[in-house]
Amino acid sequence: MTFKAPPNLHIVDHPLVLHKLSLMRDKATPTAVFRQLLREISLLLGYEVSRDLPMTTMHIETPVAPMEAPVIKGKKLVIVSVLRAGNGLLEGMLDLIPSARVGHIGLYRDPKTLQPVQYYMKVPEDIAERRTIVVDPMLATGNSVAAAVSRLKEKGAKELRLVTLLAAPEGIARFHAEHPEVPIYTAALDSHLNEHGYIVPGLGDAGDRMFGTK
Repeated sequence: MTFKAPPNLHIVDHPLVLHKLSLMRDKATPTAVFRQLLREISLLLGYEVSRDLPMTTMHIETPVAPMEAPVIKGKKLVIVSVLRAGNGLLEGMLDLIPSARVGHIGLYRDPKTLQPVQYYMKVPEDIAERRTIVVDPMLATGNSVAAAVSRLKEKGAKELRLVTLLAAPEGIARFHAEHPEVPIYTAALDSHLNEHGYIVPGLGDAGDRMFGTK
């Protein structure tokens, strides 16, 4: 069956993103460099996912003259990290949007069933009033992040975005089937999943490479 990309899939193919991603894919790249590259890429992805934030104006005075200056309208964003690998993207996002609120969802993938198991969740109480950006580096099977977004909706989140480093067609199809209204922002769409549920060519396990646990 031929994969058909959903209309709200955004592939951020900026030259800097692609260059840094290639360095991350290299299995010889050490943990410290991998972690720094992920932080840098997440900042660049953050520009794209926040491009359509609502704006208003406020009256200020520059050293030269008064003006109506553009500012972001309404409450600031919530960035929700899907633990543990999501924290790598979270750091770069906070460099860009330091006033954002932060939430965490702890999910792990059962190695036999590939299904998500939740062990932790903490998000801002007013999440329903804020745009929510979910960050998870790998959209592989799509099961974990689809479950995470479902739980966020249960908490009242309405305006959601997903930011991921790499995506596989299977993961995009699975996520879109459950959450068709949620835009996906990714640096690359890879070929497929292997028999272990890893993205090919991918970059291995993002969490292990970020924290040096394998």
